[in-house]
Amino acid sequence: MIKEKRKIKNYTQEQMAHKLDISLRQYARIDKEEDLPRRDVLREMIKVLELSDAEIGEYIRDIVNR
Repeated sequence: MIKEKRKIKNYTQEQMAHKLDISLRQYARIDKEEDLPRRDVLREMIKVLELSDAEIGEYIRDIVNR
């Protein structure tokens, strides 16, 4: 879901990593939904991708339930 939202906004992984002030490797793991981001990174990601509460909940549930 994060990857799709990023693509809708026309951001590359590199751009997102820069916007979130994290490494490209770390962002790639978030994009693949392999890791939950730190709270501060999640807050910024919500702003940048304009995620709704429902989308955030879905994203977190998907990762936690793996």
